[in-house]
Amino acid sequence: MDYRQAGVDIEAGYESVRLIKDMIARTKRPEVVSDIGGFSGAFSMEAFKDMEEPTLVSGTDGVGTKLKLAFLMDRHDTVGIDCVAMCVNDIACAGGEPLFFLDYIACGKNVPEKIAQIVKGVSEGCLQAGASLIGGETAEMPGFYPEEEYDLAGFAVGVCDRKKMITGQSIRPGDVLVGIASSGVHSNGYSLVRRVFSMDKENLSTYREELGETLGEALLRPTKIYVKALRSVREAGIEIKGCSHITGGGFYENIPRMLPDGVKAVIRKDSYPVPAIFRMLQEEGEIAEHVMYNTFNMGIGMVMALDSADAEQAVKVLREAGEQAFVIGSVEAGERKAEIIG
Repeated sequence: MDYRQAGVDIEAGYESVRLIKDMIARTKRPEVVSDIGGFSGAFSMEAFKDMEEPTLVSGTDGVGTKLKLAFLMDRHDTVGIDCVAMCVNDIACAGGEPLFFLDYIACGKNVPEKIAQIVKGVSEGCLQAGASLIGGETAEMPGFYPEEEYDLAGFAVGVCDRKKMITGQSIRPGDVLVGIASSGVHSNGYSLVRRVFSMDKENLSTYREELGETLGEALLRPTKIYVKALRSVREAGIEIKGCSHITGGGFYENIPRMLPDGVKAVIRKDSYPVPAIFRMLQEEGEIAEHVMYNTFNMGIGMVMALDSADAEQAVKVLREAGEQAFVIGSVEAGERKAEIIG
């Protein structure tokens, strides 16, 4: 008996690496000083030595049960974008520039072409974020995962000058909240999504008039990466006082994370258009409004706290950068929390 008879195909692993080498090379920044295939990835910090206090910022996350849709639809080229987005958006919230990313794929059976499709998405996400894919791991685990399934997670590191970190400590009553639109459900709340909608290929492939596409296309759309959008605001000379990535826990859990004590965020739910997919979820699942705002991003993937004098310019800059942005609320004195009105 050998390892292949036990369910682990080493040759398939070699083939996976061969198929993804060019994808990885596309993401290479000049600071990368290692090649794919080594035991670790190396990244030079020489370019950041002139920062007053260079500070590393990191983020790690996975795609979650959204992967179940990828399995059902046999489409694997977008979930890698989700994986990168969930990590680099958190780094960008702190004012950091993502530098490099590593992925981890665990599967029941290594099918090189499928692994290549997953990494294609990871590579695309890295390109959108300006980060290098400098390493990763594909673990074939027969008997642990079904042959047709896998899990996907990642880890990113970024850098910023500590004095330019976004901490939220300067947020004051009277500041304005600007929201940047999401691309859809992103990568949170899919355990509830999968209870609301029938998870079979026929239903996911059915065109929905209110969505303008199939349900599966709407649900599998990758998470928006906000790195360049936030950079455009900072480069316009606008101070981002606080920043919140709307992930698991929706508005109620994530927005207070950027607030200092003594203030609350008041969001007007009628200040921007809520995408049809959320209306459909709420109606077909008979989900209470509070639960919707406590589970999903409701069409806003990133929220910034700005001085009121900067809000109009920030929206203009973001729209020029190709983003949909809205003034969605304000900061008021009170208990640290998010309050939805309107």
